[in-house]
Amino acid sequence: MEYRHTPVLLAEVTQHLSPHPGSIVVDCTLGGAGHAKRLQDLVAPTGTLVGIDQDDAALIAAADTLRLGQQTILLKGNFGDLDRLLSEAGIPYVDGFLFDLGVSSPQLDVPGRGFSYREDAPLDMRMDPERQALTAADVVATYSAADLTRIIREYGEERWAPRIAARIVAARARRPLETTTELVQVIKEAIPAAARRTGPHPARRTFQALRIEVNRELEVLEQGLRAAIRWLTSGGRIAVISYHSLEDRIVKNVFAELSEGCTCPPDLPVCTCEHEPVIRVLTRKPVTPSAEEIADNPRARSAKLRVAEKR
Repeated sequence: MEYRHTPVLLAEVTQHLSPHPGSIVVDCTLGGAGHAKRLQDLVAPTGTLVGIDQDDAALIAAADTLRLGQQTILLKGNFGDLDRLLSEAGIPYVDGFLFDLGVSSPQLDVPGRGFSYREDAPLDMRMDPERQALTAADVVATYSAADLTRIIREYGEERWAPRIAARIVAARARRPLETTTELVQVIKEAIPAAARRTGPHPARRTFQALRIEVNRELEVLEQGLRAAIRWLTSGGRIAVISYHSLEDRIVKNVFAELSEGCTCPPDLPVCTCEHEPVIRVLTRKPVTPSAEEIADNPRARSAKLRVAEKR
């Protein structure tokens, strides 16, 4: 598996994070180290780069790309465990965090991992099979129709979620659904033919929903964001690139909550809530790629960058 990664919004990320020699920066989604290589160059020679990824192949590829030494620390793990990872690594504080939430990692393209609806494979979808127990096959086999409907509707934003959930429950009563091909067929049968003729592959949204559920992606994202903001030093910055509305909404809401000041009623003469803002949002609207970048890298099309600074 070869990691080829064109970093999205690279100039904008480096501009907003503004790392300099001596900074401690953490790339929470190391991947192919496209962003990390630039950040490493900017904090050298006295700064520290910390790269985190839960995929062994990503860490191996990053080790080939980056200059390794005392100033570069690569950690295996999920950014939902940020407190533990940074504590164990002896990091005292952080000047800049980057989260690039894209899921086009090469691991998604390995047929045997079960992420793709275009390849026949076991229904797995775990990002880190060594540490995760729950698989997509488990979800499909054990979740109630109501729970399947909920995750397919919420995480996949799929209008046909109730029909798909009902079909899954009926199909698994006859025999277990164990492969991607078997699930794709059930999904196609659930969606009316007219709706299948236009738009993306009919299984795309359901597969996205299952992947998010198996890997607890949205729950882990909020945990990681809040932990990162705690670790930031005053004036430190956090930059987050999201690629779909569910992620962007979480980033926006966490930033809004932590940037809010007094919440007392306007007619109260003295503040009693003692609520003080923790961060200052630097991007009133999300930063999006230029037409030139999208032409060069179509993957960037849906990217949104939000940045905040610790007070």
